[in-house]
Amino acid sequence: MNTPPYPYHLCSAEQCRRMDERTTKEFGIDSFTLMEIAGTKAADFILSETEPKSHGLFLCGKGNNAGDALVIARILSEKSYSISICFVEGSESLSTDTSKNLALLKKLQGNIRFVDQSADTNYSDYDFIVDGLFATGLNSEVRAPYNEVIRSVNEGNYPVFSLDLPSGLHADTGRIMGEAIKATFTLAFGALKAGFYLNDGHDTSGDIFLCDLPFPNQYREKSAFLIDEKWVSDLESSTKQRKHKYDGGVLYVIAGSEGLTGAATLAVKSAWATGIGAVVLITPKALLNIYEKTLIQIIKKPIGKSDDSFFTLQHLNEVKKVLAEKPGKLLIGPGLGRAPETVSFIQQLLSEFKGDAIIDADALFALSKLSDWQKPDGSEWILTPHPGELKSLLNSNISDDFDRLLQVSKTSKEHKLTIVSKGFPGIIGTTSDEAYLTGYDTKVFSRAGFGDILAGKIAGFLLLTNNPELAGIQALLDGKSKADSYLNSSSNKPEPIDLI
Repeated sequence: MNTPPYPYHLCSAEQCRRMDERTTKEFGIDSFTLMEIAGTKAADFILSETEPKSHGLFLCGKGNNAGDALVIARILSEKSYSISICFVEGSESLSTDTSKNLALLKKLQGNIRFVDQSADTNYSDYDFIVDGLFATGLNSEVRAPYNEVIRSVNEGNYPVFSLDLPSGLHADTGRIMGEAIKATFTLAFGALKAGFYLNDGHDTSGDIFLCDLPFPNQYREKSAFLIDEKWVSDLESSTKQRKHKYDGGVLYVIAGSEGLTGAATLAVKSAWATGIGAVVLITPKALLNIYEKTLIQIIKKPIGKSDDSFFTLQHLNEVKKVLAEKPGKLLIGPGLGRAPETVSFIQQLLSEFKGDAIIDADALFALSKLSDWQKPDGSEWILTPHPGELKSLLNSNISDDFDRLLQVSKTSKEHKLTIVSKGFPGIIGTTSDEAYLTGYDTKVFSRAGFGDILAGKIAGFLLLTNNPELAGIQALLDGKSKADSYLNSSSNKPEPIDLI
């Protein structure tokens, strides 16, 4: 799959530091010029989001983040804005570039004043606030007086523009370092930060706008990619026009048991809705009548005796014969149940099946009961665990989203498989150690049955594209588009979301 374009690369604080340093020291664009470019782009954005001649309060620390704020203040002052500047700990010992920008600002004759921070400061006197306290270098808890300022800012009702990232948010982990600004807009300089989309990042970053900087391409780095419709839609599709329903292979689905046929039904319908040519549901024979009534377009392959309502090792050879009938992919897990006989069936089948498989739900449970699970050589696996299943599968405590990202990436690379880690955010780990994150709110999918639907979508898209990571990305975006339509509709309260 082609690499997503740079605006969708997610970077760590260290990567941002290296890109900035190499651009100045090796390429020759000095840091003062980079600050001017960043501030100019941010100023243009703030001008577009505020009323003419508004009054803005610029909160400044000591580092280059304050210098960015001063560039913006200078530009807005020349546009007849009223500017109030507050150095929370005074204007001594500023960084070199920040000191230079302060000297430039003082040469202007606009409506500029410097104010002191105090407990009596009324932030509601201002039309907007620019947060220039901390940037990506923050690695410890926010201390006084900054924590008091941040708390006071968060109590008000005005737009807050955070520069590079909300002050107090860790750039890599998305954790709040004691206190953090709750931004209305975050103006990211040079690159998007991974922390925007992890842990507390969603609640603090607001709407994110990238102010790109002229880093040479050979210096650009990334730690993950942001999933977005814009670049995915530009990818060349690997699908081709079918000559008949079996052209391109079929999707085999091993799912369902007594009392859990709904999971199989949801998964199969979801896969069918992707437009694939044929879905074959392999089912215990006792459940056949249920599926005959609800899955009209789907081919059913009943297995075992007429009273068999769940899979056991006795069904293994019969199932393998069905899987060998036509080329295709396998989705296994939704609603299979956790009876010991079923667990053994799943474990044995997955150890022998040489094809590509999407492993979900109860099949993940079966894998987690093995002391060491490995996929057969030559096969592709996509695992689709929710957070609890992921912990069991990895036999590991996962402390937060940043830890989840690290462990998903590590496991995907070591086991040479794809993991679609369900949660907020959704995370895709790949065999190449490249991870993908959702940038939208996925909490709407935290309902029973949605995991079965997602597994079906991934399976359908895998059959269409033959690309595991693209299949996961397309499935996540398919769910987003339907959720967006639901949330934007006028009658979205009483009705459930139909993601199929």
